Amino acid sequence: MGLVKVPGDLQSVLDQAWKAAEPVPGFLGESEARLLGTIAACVPRGGVIVEIGSFKGKSAVMLAKVAAHYGVGPVVAIDPHNFDSVGLEAHRTSPEASSFNEFLHNVATAGVRDRLEVHRAYSTEIAAGWNRPISFLWIDGDHTYPGAKADFDGFARHLVGGGVVAFHDALHEFAGPIRVFVEDVLRSDRFGAAGFVQSIAWAQFRPEDGQRFRASRAALDHAAAPLIPLLQDDRELRGVRKLRFKLRRARVPREAVSPEMWEAIGNGPPWLRS
Repeated sequence: MGLVKVPGDLQSVLDQAWKAAEPVPGFLGESEARLLGTIAACVPRGGVIVEIGSFKGKSAVMLAKVAAHYGVGPVVAIDPHNFDSVGLEAHRTSPEASSFNEFLHNVATAGVRDRLEVHRAYSTEIAAGWNRPISFLWIDGDHTYPGAKADFDGFARHLVGGGVVAFHDALHEFAGPIRVFVEDVLRSDRFGAAGFVQSIAWAQFRPEDGQRFRASRAALDHAAAPLIPLLQDDRELRGVRKLRFKLRRARVPREAVSPEMWEAIGNGPPWLRS
């Protein structure tokens, strides 16, 4: 498996991409956006970038800006744009409410519309006929456990070696992303390096040598798994239960990752490198 290589101009490319993405409404923080851009720039060529859950285009702009610079892509953006997911109910002011027109306006304003392959559909509909290799799978759709599990099962099997899967809101009060990440990623030897940046959980797909990262994944599992029992019934966290969640979440390492750190993490220590 080839080593992760960070382009020399990546820092300036991320600066420009974030400048375009920052004004777009959404729930993506700057360190999270820069992580997405770093991943998009460094994953193996030969696969597409798949985004499940686009909302108004913030992460799509970030990904597409970076992808355009490095000749990667396209970025496949999948979202029914009907606010039909946990966390977006407040935006569904009427049965016809949609984020689609605003999404199209935002990606056009950012100059990336032609870098996007847009699917206004549920991810399960697209997954049913999907047969293309994926270099980066960005899951930010239905945050229930069935929803996140369906997104992972439907698309992760198409990841190329050295590709990356990432879940948004894995450290927020949602049942799906954290459970799928712990049970299906951290506990699988098909994945290597893994971590959290703010609320994003990410892992590198290494089906040939993932077992060599077992100890580091187990340490992350030990820190993150205690969150699952507090979230699995989808009840709103209140009182003591919410305090327990915050205390357990505080034990999960989730610092920002620089491009230089990404190269070191993605390749593993020298004795693990092919």
